[in-house]
Amino acid sequence: MTLEEIMLKRRSVRKYLDKEVEKEKIDKLLHYAMSAPSAVNRQPWEFYVVTNKEVLASICKAGHFTKHYSPLKIIVCGNMSKALPLGFKEYWVQDASAAIENILLGVVEMDLGACWEGVYPQKNLAKKLQEILKIPEKHIPLAILSIGYPNEFPTPRDQYDKSKIHYVE
Repeated sequence: MTLEEIMLKRRSVRKYLDKEVEKEKIDKLLHYAMSAPSAVNRQPWEFYVVTNKEVLASICKAGHFTKHYSPLKIIVCGNMSKALPLGFKEYWVQDASAAIENILLGVVEMDLGACWEGVYPQKNLAKKLQEILKIPEKHIPLAILSIGYPNEFPTPRDQYDKSKIHYVE
């Protein structure tokens, strides 16, 4: 599959087969994540990998948009002890988002499906996740990635919109 095919095929999947994602695939996704660009190479990300069915069920109950089941959830957090200092602290969001996109593209390559469920800046949901997963306070949940073998197949699409492009020549 070409990069173009992967990018166009990447769509949110919210229905999954009840089939475990192999540890080798999880490890490869995390390698992809940590290959993402990072401001000043601080790499202020942490990844909580959840496959325990009881914990997965608790996460599904935690928020309004987290209700669908998947056999794997990766909670991507920003590690504030690795964030840039002073007014540059919030760059962790960009760094962790780049890691998330790498995971999402890797998921497509592996014939898996995924959905990016936003957490940050929802403080209540972040706190619930910190409690469920015993995440330290200095690790701020940015997103939940629900991942699994898809049980739905959204049509690939190109969402190119020329009206949103502004050339300055």
